[in-house]
Amino acid sequence: MADVYVIRHGETEWSLSGKHTGSTDVPLTAHGEQQARKAGAVLAELRGTTVPPRLVLASPRARAGRTAELAGLTVDDVTEDLAEWDYGDYEGLTTEQIRESAPDWTVWTHEIPGGETAKEVGDRADAVLARARKELERGDVVLIGHGHFSRVLVVRWLGLDPAAGVRIGLDPAGISVLGDERGQAQIRRLNVPPLGEI
Repeated sequence: MADVYVIRHGETEWSLSGKHTGSTDVPLTAHGEQQARKAGAVLAELRGTTVPPRLVLASPRARAGRTAELAGLTVDDVTEDLAEWDYGDYEGLTTEQIRESAPDWTVWTHEIPGGETAKEVGDRADAVLARARKELERGDVVLIGHGHFSRVLVVRWLGLDPAAGVRIGLDPAGISVLGDERGQAQIRRLNVPPLGEI
């Protein structure tokens, strides 16, 4: 039975420092490139086949495309629907910096001036998942994107509110596997690390 594989891009300087990275095109670090290569090997093991996935979608940000390339994947389509949460005025800031003016702020619970709401992000996730579901009868689907957005993808697969993404973690180059058991959406694997990253 086919599954959806969600891959977060490898490490960047901004992800390492905790800066919110939406539209800014920050490249992978050398370590992030290694993570992406190792994630490709893990993906092959998880899928258990050398048959290419039916569909590979990637965010338009270079860090996602580079992760796909280093993982040995051929991207079929680049879609803005897979882009990271739009952090608006908080782009490039850490949570600690944001909380200097907005105490107790989190992306899950508070407004983002000039950015997206959780509902808007959830709607984008639903569009990606609807497209993925159409292809699952013909084979696996791989989605390469970002931390916060991928967490929303996982919880929307389960039919949960986007803000439920706060309950899970996804590390750089981590892989999650979404499937179905007798008509019930399920998480088959969550945040499987690249080789050597445990």
